[in-house]
Amino acid sequence: MTHIFLYGPPGTGKSSVGQALAERLCLPFVDLDVEIGKSAGRTIPQIMDEQGESAFRDLETAALKEALARAARPSPNYGRGESVIALGGGALLRDENRAAAESAGKIILLTAKLETLLERLNADSGRRPLLAEDLREKLPALLVKRSRHYASFPVRLNVDGKPAGQNAQELQIILGRHHLSAMGEYDVSADDISNLTNFPMQNPVIVTDGNVAKFHLEKMRTILQASGSEPGYVVLPAGEKHKNLETVSRLWKVFLESGVDRKSTVIALGGGVVGDITGFAASTFMRGIDWIYAPTTLLAMADASLGGKTGFDLPEGKNLIGSFHPPKFVLADVEFLKTLPEAELISGMAEVVKHGVISDPELFYLCGHGLEWAKNNLEEIVKRAMAVKIGIIEEDPYEKGFRAALNFGHTVGHAVELVSGFRLRHGEAVAIGMAAEAKLAERLAVAAQGLPEAVAETLSALGLPVRIPKELPRGEIIRAMRADKKKNAAAIRFALPAGIGKVKLADVTDLESALE
Repeated sequence: MTHIFLYGPPGTGKSSVGQALAERLCLPFVDLDVEIGKSAGRTIPQIMDEQGESAFRDLETAALKEALARAARPSPNYGRGESVIALGGGALLRDENRAAAESAGKIILLTAKLETLLERLNADSGRRPLLAEDLREKLPALLVKRSRHYASFPVRLNVDGKPAGQNAQELQIILGRHHLSAMGEYDVSADDISNLTNFPMQNPVIVTDGNVAKFHLEKMRTILQASGSEPGYVVLPAGEKHKNLETVSRLWKVFLESGVDRKSTVIALGGGVVGDITGFAASTFMRGIDWIYAPTTLLAMADASLGGKTGFDLPEGKNLIGSFHPPKFVLADVEFLKTLPEAELISGMAEVVKHGVISDPELFYLCGHGLEWAKNNLEEIVKRAMAVKIGIIEEDPYEKGFRAALNFGHTVGHAVELVSGFRLRHGEAVAIGMAAEAKLAERLAVAAQGLPEAVAETLSALGLPVRIPKELPRGEIIRAMRADKKKNAAAIRFALPAGIGKVKLADVTDLESALE
């Protein structure tokens, strides 16, 4: 159970931002000041005037305890036992209140400039007893008095100049928390894998591969056993070449032997291949069963685990057979990345760069710091990259419009990957594809001069290739591009960068120009 507490000085918008965040995460919202007023039957100014600040603080402590106790009780509407709680500006001055909040969830301090607070509070300072009568004198004095207290909270968000919805969205990135609804209801969280036990499941079966199993299978089994389950498991051979119908058939057989039924849950523990193949097997077994994704690679956390697309390869191309079947829960624990080989980590950074190019200039800028910076800031990278893809797939869940922007680098990249016989990793091929497609964008006057160089420099700083290997036949690459599932006979639709943070879709008939 992880509550989200919003805290900070008066006027930072804890209530409005909290309400917006709760709606985005599909969680109940608690405004502690409102709860105090309800329980006391009087307004906060009345309580302060009649009983004093000490009595109000007693009521505040009682209200916090009741809010946490109420959230812990089963609810027909909110089974997860979580909530977003807006705290009064001094609610955590008491050590017991702070200890209760810190043990029950995460505290985010909202901050703003004095001018912002004065502007917001000017209209209703009378409803804030500690600031009544002389706001311009009392507010700065209050901020000075509490400065060390507020400074002791490490996780913070500045709310200046942004509406509540935008601040709520930025909080989601900080928290790594999302609730998706465009293609079925499910949660995505960047958090500790032990939180998997918060998701109720029956007769779980873990699907993983040989590379992941030696590091993480027993830990996953132990976590599930501690929650009362005795999970089955299957270990698949690792690699894209095993992403085929034969492997799907093997999973169906394991499901049957394990007694999997419509109430069971399958857990994909691995990278993109494990997720794609497990999700497809789950989507077709007994006409669809629940599955959970615990991605273990950067590529999967940033991209492949999100969106609900599942499938397997044919000799003629990647993902030619597939379905839309989103998992019921995605739990990305960045601790898994500590066992990831460096080459796989670098490969995953290609999708991160892609997300920066198509929608998040700040993420693209951060990627330009290079590989060592990325290694030391994986949590921020994963959270920002996840937010980009989630925003796009929620807008266009079935790839009928702007979701095609996510194909940047993949039109050329998938073909290069296939023609290489998968000797190139997926991210390496996508990096080559992004460099080639950025050049195409410049030649077609979609992008300004210099954009290809900026993209190539960032990719190179991360150790990613930017040129098609000379030994790969260009004719075979073009044939593979035409066979790709996203193409039509007359022209190929490319997602081309018009600038960092902006993509334009363009139909291209001269495929040779995409490989120059």
